[in-house]
Amino acid sequence: MKGIGTRRWIRAGSAALSGLLSAGAALAVAELGAAFVRPEAGPLPAVGGAVVDRTPPAVKDWAVREFGTDDKPMLLAGILVILTLIALGLGMSALRLRRTATAGVGAFGLLGAFVAHQRPGAGLEDVLPSLLGAAAGAGVLWWLTGSMAATHAEADRAFDRRTFLIGAGAVAVGSVLTGTAGRVVGNGKRASIAAFRNRIRLPVPAEPAPPLPAGVDLHLPGLSSFATSNADFYRVDTALVVPHIDVRNWSLRIHGKGVRTPLTFSYDDLLRRPLIERDLTLTCVSNEVGGPYVGTARWLGVRLADLLREAGVRPPSRGGPADQLVSRSTDGMTIGTPVEVAMDGRDALLAVGMNGEPLPFEHGYPARMVVPGLYGYVSACKWLTDLELTTFADYDAYWVKRTWSREAPIKTQSRIDTPKPFARLRIGTPVPIAGVAWAQHRGVSGVEVAVDGGPWQPARPADVPSSDTWRQWVWEWTPTTPGTHRIEVRATDSTGAVQTDKRVGTVPDGATGRHSVVVTVT
Repeated sequence: MKGIGTRRWIRAGSAALSGLLSAGAALAVAELGAAFVRPEAGPLPAVGGAVVDRTPPAVKDWAVREFGTDDKPMLLAGILVILTLIALGLGMSALRLRRTATAGVGAFGLLGAFVAHQRPGAGLEDVLPSLLGAAAGAGVLWWLTGSMAATHAEADRAFDRRTFLIGAGAVAVGSVLTGTAGRVVGNGKRASIAAFRNRIRLPVPAEPAPPLPAGVDLHLPGLSSFATSNADFYRVDTALVVPHIDVRNWSLRIHGKGVRTPLTFSYDDLLRRPLIERDLTLTCVSNEVGGPYVGTARWLGVRLADLLREAGVRPPSRGGPADQLVSRSTDGMTIGTPVEVAMDGRDALLAVGMNGEPLPFEHGYPARMVVPGLYGYVSACKWLTDLELTTFADYDAYWVKRTWSREAPIKTQSRIDTPKPFARLRIGTPVPIAGVAWAQHRGVSGVEVAVDGGPWQPARPADVPSSDTWRQWVWEWTPTTPGTHRIEVRATDSTGAVQTDKRVGTVPDGATGRHSVVVTVT
């Protein structure tokens, strides 16, 4: 009896392993299929994208706050954990319900195919990776559980562990080889597109950016540099797979309400136009008080207003029927920008370059929107493919459907970069309190610092090239009292409005409040 019980436990474990191997085979085959269709057609990106689209804003904000740019890998890891548990359950159930378990594998494949077909930009071919994966997974489960799908003693005796292990090993090796082949094919395509991007030489701008003032960067340890490198620039978006677009097959269309002449531009068309270069600071609406989702880059692009006027667009203040410009990304993101703002004379760009090179893939290559003074979710669409003129009454863009505000001018904010929270300082030793402040398109006129709720002391602001960038500042403090001290900062914009101390979260139109750090003086 003991031997029979042991054999049954082994058989049950083997069944669970069969379920896990069937899931691995399904994902491997699907990845290979997606490499020939498009990466977004794979079941993991498709299902993950659907989850992101249905995530409540509060949960999305929490994920960005807790995981930062690792939020997407964490989501995919969570999906894999759930898939693993389901696969183990299906394998176990195959002991008694072999046909049902096998059909369950197929059902998950059909679900993946359906979700992939519903994703933005999908075609009929997007269902193929999940369907092929489902067929492979179902076949593997049926084959591996063939000698164990019974409950009587004969099944225990019929189950040959050696034969099973050989088959399981073959499946595992085949899955690894198939998945690797998918990676090789997919990476080869991306490498080819990356090589083409690296060969692009951006034209000399018709309007270069003005030289930066000599005092734009205070060069203090721990202080964010005025210019943010491409590698360090924040990234917040919903794309689980960074699009790698072949510009030889890319175009941008301008159409919609009030457009007299619909226009279509290729990448080369944009590069042949007069380009302007500007230093502009971007901010994400998910940026908490004192948060990292803000940065400054030198952008190169076409004036958005010039393209709109060429299409015959008039702003609402001049009788135009459209008050919203909806930009669409290749990954399905939609962002609505007020037409009036896009055409009011500010340096709103259809950007093709960032810090002297073509846009990085993570930041929107081949083209993206950059509109100073507005949070990114209403102004900074990446991987751009379409611009449609419409109205706010007729259409709600992606984030507006999820309770965010339709219009979102950036709020005045400031941040202490140094000293860091809980830093230990020496009594009697001068220490620079320094950071950055921003109020894009209004500009920062002054910054003040207070210690332990005392009087506000004026900080020394650095020079700036325009009102569309952030501004460094510094105030030197000599601590005279040991113990714990709270340092707080506030900024004033060019209109005279002082940054509010009222603390609110990011939803629905950006966080407010004053940043502070606590330090210890000894």
